[in-house]
Amino acid sequence: MTSMGQKEIICAANWKMNKNPQETEKYLKELVQLAPSGSQASFAIFPPALCLATAAQALKGSQIGWGAQNTHFENSGAFTGENSAEVVKGLGATHCLVGHSERRSLFGETNEDCAKKVAAIQSQGMIPVLCLGESLEQRESGETNQVILKQLREGLKSVDWSKALWLAYEPVWAIGTGKVATPDQANEAQAVLRKELVAMVGAEKAAAIPILYGGSVKPDNARELAQQPEVDGFLIGGAGLVLESLMKIYTAANNKS
Repeated sequence: MTSMGQKEIICAANWKMNKNPQETEKYLKELVQLAPSGSQASFAIFPPALCLATAAQALKGSQIGWGAQNTHFENSGAFTGENSAEVVKGLGATHCLVGHSERRSLFGETNEDCAKKVAAIQSQGMIPVLCLGESLEQRESGETNQVILKQLREGLKSVDWSKALWLAYEPVWAIGTGKVATPDQANEAQAVLRKELVAMVGAEKAAAIPILYGGSVKPDNARELAQQPEVDGFLIGGAGLVLESLMKIYTAANNKS
């Protein structure tokens, strides 16, 4: 969005299926105390669904973003095991993940599903975080750009450009593997996404859409990744489960002393 030094790097933590309500309350209450008051909006936490009500209470009155890791595109109905965006919003959530690679690979989510979810989340006044990324096979076959552009175009088919939107580029081969895209690889892919956004909605609106990088982000690689012009923040997995680690990533990425 802007050059390093002018932007506040976003730190979003996807807890996946980890932490119980008691652990959630402790972590989030401590985060409220540790997050700089002027920078609380640079954090977003995605606990498991069973901990969302706890998150609502723990983060009440703060500017820290939070939300569900997945929502259905219908507000109610015979969808056993799903989460309603309307209910998530009713709890006070600000964001929702859409199309995380694990949702796509393990639970069969399609780009069409993602498009419906983006629209449903926006209709509730929340910010969808659309996740995009290629597999190792696709990268090695030179298909990275083709894959992520298809996910972007089809996933945003029903987007409301007047409302907020985040993207998260997460190369599947770097999620939970300990491997990480080089800063150049991350920036290159995110520059491709930014260019497409410009074509879709114009330079001014495209520049206002944060693009996060996700894939084995840790305190020791956060600063270098954050220095890339197209990296506006991180979607953090394992390292975000430990508050001390999350704060170290935030501090390194934003060059705080």
